[in-house]
Amino acid sequence: MHILGSGYTLEQATQIRDAALCGSCHTLYTTTLGPGGKQIGQLPEQMPYIEWLHSDYRDKQTCQQCHMPAVGEPVAVASLLASPRDGVRHHTFVGANFLMDQMLGAHGGDLGVAAQPAELAAASAGATTFLQSQTARLTVASPQLSGSKLAFDVRVDNLTGHKFPTAYPSRRAWLHVTVTAADGRVVFESGKLNADGSIAGNANDTDLTRFSPHFTIITSPDQVEIFEPILGDSNGHVTTGLLSATQYLKDNRILPTGFDKSTASPDIAVRGEAASDPGFIGGSATTRYDLSTTGITGPFHVAVELIYQPVGYRWAQNLAPYKADEPQRFVQYYNQAAAHSAVVIAKSETTVNAAN
Repeated sequence: MHILGSGYTLEQATQIRDAALCGSCHTLYTTTLGPGGKQIGQLPEQMPYIEWLHSDYRDKQTCQQCHMPAVGEPVAVASLLASPRDGVRHHTFVGANFLMDQMLGAHGGDLGVAAQPAELAAASAGATTFLQSQTARLTVASPQLSGSKLAFDVRVDNLTGHKFPTAYPSRRAWLHVTVTAADGRVVFESGKLNADGSIAGNANDTDLTRFSPHFTIITSPDQVEIFEPILGDSNGHVTTGLLSATQYLKDNRILPTGFDKSTASPDIAVRGEAASDPGFIGGSATTRYDLSTTGITGPFHVAVELIYQPVGYRWAQNLAPYKADEPQRFVQYYNQAAAHSAVVIAKSETTVNAAN
């Protein structure tokens, strides 16, 4: 159909509904630079589309169907000579970075942000709702109390069509587990979020040269199950610098259903201990907690949260040594928002006694 006076003719563009359209931007390789700025490698920095292709979702749900809410009624796509049509979606592109919306709203004057604080607050709230309703399901299973041992499984089901978290590698999710005795005392806690945005017990937040591994079994409070990518440079050192990274030292982000880790391409492979963990499979990750209860009276109440953080503590703090204005401001903004830099996206709880 020709639009009068415009010089344009309307034609159907079927690629707008194709997930490959999203993949054209969200398949990103970064170039690794060595001495003298010479290219020494590359990193598959964002691969959600490739992850989607390696999952069951490639046959049942596109990126648009998840991240662009349906309008729900026929809509005209132009104000002139256009007939209403079904299947139109909002151009809101709901994502997972609620924290950046908060920062932009809080520091809009400094950053010259055109959007109003109320609009950014609404976007942040929308992202949080999206995360809490469509991301993951959490289950505490197989609880056992025998003698001086308390054991249970925590299973996280990935409800997304790609790894969770995915895309920019500053993102992480983890299990916060607390066990309360009969007298109300917390006798075990793993994965507490500190006020500065760090995770209690996480090696990488304490020491930029180290990181916590993927755990199959957790037995002590200083062990935390963190689903995350950890980047390494050409010498195998931990880094958050995209221009330095050549590899993933750890990648145990939770896989989508249908994802076969044994046949995944190197760009989306599982890295570290999760690769050989029989409880880490397409669609879910299961962690066993095996705890001592010596001298403690049950029954025991087990409460588990899956917490998500768009910008991990180390990703912000590694910028602190740079004296340029931009990284200094970002670290300042992050520190001010740190206590609210993560959200609980799923919960589960159970009470365990000898009868279980």
